[in-house]
Amino acid sequence: MTTSNEKLFDRAQLVIPGGVNSPVRAFRSVGGTPRFFKKGKGPRFWDAAGQEYIDYVCSWGPLLHGHANPEIVQGVCAIAQDGMSFGAPTELEINLAERLISLMPSLEMVRLTSSGTEATMSAIRLARGFTGRTNIVKFDGCYHGHGDALLVKAGSGALTLGQPDSKGIPADLASHTLVLPYNDVDALQACFKEYGDSIAAIIVEPIAGNMNMVLPHHSFLQTCREVTQEYGAILIFDEVMTGFRVALGGAQSIYGITPDLTTLGKVIGGGMPLAAFGGRREIMEHLAPLGPVYQAGTLSGNPVAVTAGLINLQLASEPGLYERLGDMTRAVMDGITNIAERYGFNLSSCAVGGMFGLHFQAQCPTNLKEVMGADNALFKRFFHGMLNEGVYFAPSAFEAGFVSTVHGTQELHETLEAAEKVFCQLAN
Repeated sequence: MTTSNEKLFDRAQLVIPGGVNSPVRAFRSVGGTPRFFKKGKGPRFWDAAGQEYIDYVCSWGPLLHGHANPEIVQGVCAIAQDGMSFGAPTELEINLAERLISLMPSLEMVRLTSSGTEATMSAIRLARGFTGRTNIVKFDGCYHGHGDALLVKAGSGALTLGQPDSKGIPADLASHTLVLPYNDVDALQACFKEYGDSIAAIIVEPIAGNMNMVLPHHSFLQTCREVTQEYGAILIFDEVMTGFRVALGGAQSIYGITPDLTTLGKVIGGGMPLAAFGGRREIMEHLAPLGPVYQAGTLSGNPVAVTAGLINLQLASEPGLYERLGDMTRAVMDGITNIAERYGFNLSSCAVGGMFGLHFQAQCPTNLKEVMGADNALFKRFFHGMLNEGVYFAPSAFEAGFVSTVHGTQELHETLEAAEKVFCQLAN
């Protein structure tokens, strides 16, 4: 019997490449049929067949306060009555920019966009325009959106599909992207010693989340800061994923590193398409209409998305929220890893704020080479086992996961109960 999800997937594949509008959704790396979702509420959502799941993807991070948060929904519905978009300035844009600047001291000016890809692509262009240089440095397995210059040894869906280098990118363009191992201080210093005068910027995820979750060595981020200052390059922190997800001030507030530019997305949109990049005033003033670096967007800063983001950030500012969120995330991770250990499986985990990584290997990896050493076959079996028990993790071994502020003790209990069943089945 064909299920509702299978029927929808059959229809989708006739009119949408691969049947999905973002590659990792296709379940290619885990097999089976993607779930088509109809409704979400709090920490749970329901697919086309009516199956309920506890959600540990949270729309890949934005849903810090869960699905259909009443305050966000109410705010969005109210503002939509006055217009969906104007293509002209609004006071709401100023409010959001001021809010972002107040929460992240490294931001002196901010430009809003509609996606994280736009934000990172624009930040790279700005860094090149400001410095007059061409080369950029990125790190193996880090994903910074699907801009041409950044799809070189990328993570996220590119890794999931086994295609870390996309076709359609000119070789001469890719040659301006220097790729180094994540957390490798020696390689970073050697790169700048040889190419430093031609490097416009380093772009880095301060906590990598697109090759699963990989934590940085503090010396690594500190060295990123030191070499860019020494050679006059721009340090860009890609906090599209970590911004307001791991802490109210982002990963930069945790590690005490001040970048020159920061890219943001996901949480700042509260589930709506919204992103931003910002940083030092002297750099940002090189953007048109003040300067020669062009960047634009028809729907940038539209009032509906900005309203969702403002409410999301206001809710995130509740005292003690990130401590409670971190405790819940760690409880889920510790619970699952302890169960796996009892059944004789190698499983390690890491968590910061509402972001986590599950690695089917004895120790948490520190770079992409170590990530690739995980037992991906076991992950697939775990994924489908948990899916059948109504617990939804990312359909890829190369993606971080997320917990919302509305995941509670009931979700924790049900998740660990499901994990107990699944690991018992896998052991027998």
